[in-house]
Order: sequence, then structure tokens, then C-alpha cells
Amino acid sequence: MNEPLLRLAHLDTGYGRGRRAVAVSRDLSATLHPGTLTLLLGPNGAGKSTLLRTLSGLQPPLGGEVLWQGHDVRHITPRQLARTVGVVLTARPDTGSLTVADVVRLGRMPYGSLLGGTTEADHEAVSEALRLTHTQAFAQRPLHSLSDGERQRVLLAKALAQQTPAILLDEATAFLDFPSKIATLRLLRHLAHTAGRTLLLSTHDVELALPFADHLWLLGGSTLRHGTLQQLAADGSMARFFSAEGVRFNAHTLRFDYLP
Repeated sequence: MNEPLLRLAHLDTGYGRGRRAVAVSRDLSATLHPGTLTLLLGPNGAGKSTLLRTLSGLQPPLGGEVLWQGHDVRHITPRQLARTVGVVLTARPDTGSLTVADVVRLGRMPYGSLLGGTTEADHEAVSEALRLTHTQAFAQRPLHSLSDGERQRVLLAKALAQQTPAILLDEATAFLDFPSKIATLRLLRHLAHTAGRTLLLSTHDVELALPFADHLWLLGGSTLRHGTLQQLAADGSMARFFSAEGVRFNAHTLRFDYLP
């Protein structure tokens, strides 16, 4: 297997520093490899968003390491990190009167070309990102005028225009209608398998997303179980993780059974 693009080594996540530090998750270890789509699954409050923010360098680890291509995230320059990993968060950005096309073009900032004018490479990257996310039709509309689902697709387009080897996505399908959820999951799998991108998607659309995933990260409490769906089903991790009244994971069908 290829060398991992991302490695977590005994990672502690949380907020604050020193005695005021509040840990959310502890001692997390896992890897992400090129050309794979990994689902990050866990209940509300498990620390999924905190983990994604830590991996992307938006907040520092409390302990352990986040290594992108072998380099500690704390020692990578912001520009180099922005060329390594794109981030799509659920927070609603304040973009003022920027149009959709303007927002997607912001994905080209790590390459410095926007300060000296837009290059042909910028035009091509933005056009391709708009095409892949089916956002060309409203490219000239202000971002604030769009629905939540449309806005989510634009933020994905911005990350695609950034042309990073990795993209981290926090609930990227949350506000989409059913056909758009499927289209987005198909696009993410295509980016992984055809373009060789490394994608980590936090989602509550568990059953919908499972068939598209190469690997799973199960985050709960202070544990992170990882592997393929088949591996985590065979060792009982899926059944334990999703144990709740009225629902159970069937290790034979790799689907959920709903009980009356």
C-alpha cells in the first residue's frame, strides 16, 4: 500500500492550553492513504468537528502528532498546508456580497496567482470545480442568496479549486436533498478513485454513505476504531458502535435492521 498522506499518532484533541486545557478525545491513532474515501462516524458530541479542525491546523493538538506527508502540522507553513489539505466545514461563512464564482476563486489563493491577476490555470481549476459540483448555473449570484444545500456545494467547489491532495469535509451532505446527497457521494468517490485524492468525510448519513466508503473511522468516547466496513463488521465494532434501541447493524448483510 502507498505511504499514508496523513498519520495520527497518539493524538489528543481539545481546547485551551496548560491547566485550562479541555480534552475532547485522547490517544487517537490512524492513517489516511491516497486514493481513498474514509467516513468519520460518531454520535453528536464525540469530537468529530474538533478532530477535523485539528487535522486541518485550525486548532493545535493538545498532545501527540498530526503528520501530513511526514511533517508535523504545527511546523507546516500556512501556505504549504493550504496546498496540502482543503477543508469544507459546516459553519456558515460571512462572504458579504461575494458571488459564487468569487468564492470558488478564493480556492486559488494558496498559489499566489490572484494577487498578480488570474492565470489560465486558475480559470481552468475554477471552471472544473463549478462543473463537477453543478454550480455553474448560479456562478454570478451572491453566495448569501443561495439555499443551505447550494451553499454547501459551492464550498465543496472552492475546496476542489484548491487542488489539494486531501480534503476534509464536515457534514458535507447535511443540507442536500436525496439526489444531491447521492451525487455528492459519487463525486467524492470519483475524486478518490480516479483523481487519487484523499478524502475524510464526517457524516450522519451513515447508511447512505457506507457503500461509497473505502474505510471507516469510528470515533466514540476516547476511542478511534478504523478499518474497512467488512473488517469492522467482522470484529463486532459496527454492532457495538451502533447499538441502540430499535436499530442494529447486521454483520452479514452489512446493513442496518430496524426493529419495531
